[in-house]
Amino acid sequence: MAPQKRREQVIDAALSVIVEQGYEGVSIEAVARTAGVTRPVIYDHFTNLGELLQALIEREETCALDQLAEVVPSGPLEGDPIELFTSAVRRFLDAVVSRPDTWRIILLPPEGTPAIVRQHVDTNRAQLLGRLQEQVTWAVQRSRLPEDIDVEIGARAIRSLSEEAGRMVLTDPERFSPGRYERFVRSIMTLILTDY
Repeated sequence: MAPQKRREQVIDAALSVIVEQGYEGVSIEAVARTAGVTRPVIYDHFTNLGELLQALIEREETCALDQLAEVVPSGPLEGDPIELFTSAVRRFLDAVVSRPDTWRIILLPPEGTPAIVRQHVDTNRAQLLGRLQEQVTWAVQRSRLPEDIDVEIGARAIRSLSEEAGRMVLTDPERFSPGRYERFVRSIMTLILTDY
């Protein structure tokens, strides 16, 4: 196997161990066993467990942020607010479905999650909140909603409801599908934005 592919295989194995056993179950031995390789193969790519976990955190964070950039873009917005929010929820939940293990460690953090991982998640959640506030402000300006709507609380509500939707899609996908949430958001947004 090419070195880069082997490295990714090892990171994938570490992610699997975390999802199945939590961070407390992660060891070089557990990762090697899951990857179907020997411990020396792991050490060919990572000098220690800390370096492996750092590579895992960086990779999963990059993947999640790339997906979120598609869901909640920064910069000027165009179009219909109902479509913007409805399609954003669907794209987010499709992202969760496409990389469930990535989103499990973000939305359903296992016991023993290291402080550094929580700090990364909290920092990214704060940045996301800022972008959501921009979108809520834009939606208020584009509609006849009262201008005194609390944009920060609106953005926080959207983020919280979206995170809960992601958790439900991960834990009960048959009952809580992305399509079901998409229909719900479209109904609610239509109700809210067409009453004014």
